[in-house]
Amino acid sequence: MASPVQVNPAGTLAQQALASAPEGMLIAPVWRRASAFVLDVLALSLLMHLLTGQRLLLTLADTSYLTGGPRFLASWAFSWALFMTGFWLYWKYTGRAYHRSLGQRAFRIALVHDDGTLLDDHHWGPRAWSKLRYLVPVLGWFFAVRDLLRARSPSAEHRTAIDRAHHTVAAVDWSLPSETRIGLG
Repeated sequence: MASPVQVNPAGTLAQQALASAPEGMLIAPVWRRASAFVLDVLALSLLMHLLTGQRLLLTLADTSYLTGGPRFLASWAFSWALFMTGFWLYWKYTGRAYHRSLGQRAFRIALVHDDGTLLDDHHWGPRAWSKLRYLVPVLGWFFAVRDLLRARSPSAEHRTAIDRAHHTVAAVDWSLPSETRIGLG
């Protein structure tokens, strides 16, 4: 018969997953990460849609532009380029200004290096470029589900493919060392 009492190894989840994690650092739960991303996408999509005279999202979703001739195809391609560029700029410059996006800030998520230190400005552009894969219709959903499953997995150190590529961890901001929290603003 299995015992109802289970003894866990010492340290936080971050310390168990990453040897370099500072004491007390907590990894952000997957539901917070997904919710922050959805909040960012909804807010920025709505803003861009309104700034383009309520045409951007309609053009992105209308596949008849693909068969309407070169002028329509160019309009559709320009709309997608505008959409992707808007998100790249948003993630890059909110990262530089706040060390996270506004959605991540709302959900108290901080993106830090493995050792709990803040990312330098040069990290945010490549990281923003990597996040664009989630916005690609259908294929992006595959990447998102795969990364959400990785973020739940101890064998993947509770990190997404983007986190691993950029040597980052999504941590709960209040669990970081005080010198890191000061830089989060």
